[in-house]
Amino acid sequence: MDEMNDVATMQSAPSRPVLLLNEACAAARRCEAEAVCQAIDRALGELVGHKLFTVYFVSQETHEIVRMYSSRPRLHPVGRQHPVGTPSWNDLVIARGQPYIGCDANDLRWAGANPDDFAELGCASMLNVPVVVQGETVGMLSLMHEEGWYRDPHVQMAMPFAYLLAPAFAAARQWVEA
Repeated sequence: MDEMNDVATMQSAPSRPVLLLNEACAAARRCEAEAVCQAIDRALGELVGHKLFTVYFVSQETHEIVRMYSSRPRLHPVGRQHPVGTPSWNDLVIARGQPYIGCDANDLRWAGANPDDFAELGCASMLNVPVVVQGETVGMLSLMHEEGWYRDPHVQMAMPFAYLLAPAFAAARQWVEA
């Protein structure tokens, strides 16, 4: 009988990704954008991996992306506005809402990032996961790691975490564009 209880307990225990997602959901239910970002930072650090994790919202009015959260705020401070990337990156990620995986320094340049800005962190690859609400990209997660780190399955792992930030992106947009 004890063996059956052990099997039942093991089968009903949530997986680590589910536990991390539930932690982020708890912060989202409290409407605490910073806590949600921190929970997503921890979760994606463990599940996907990153040396730099950044959350941006997209300002349609100014055509810029604005940093809402950074895992390295001293090096990449919150509140900094950036023009969107290159026209090709902008079309892919912002206009069409498609994720982007950059595998090396050339891919970072294609996206409009300067690889030298991230070299001191050991970052030469990126994963951008846009959040699209009613056909419009409202924000994005950006993860950076060593060269060649990210693959297609990482997009699928990051996507549910990214969408927990949709309400925070909407609130940030109203605040900035008011």
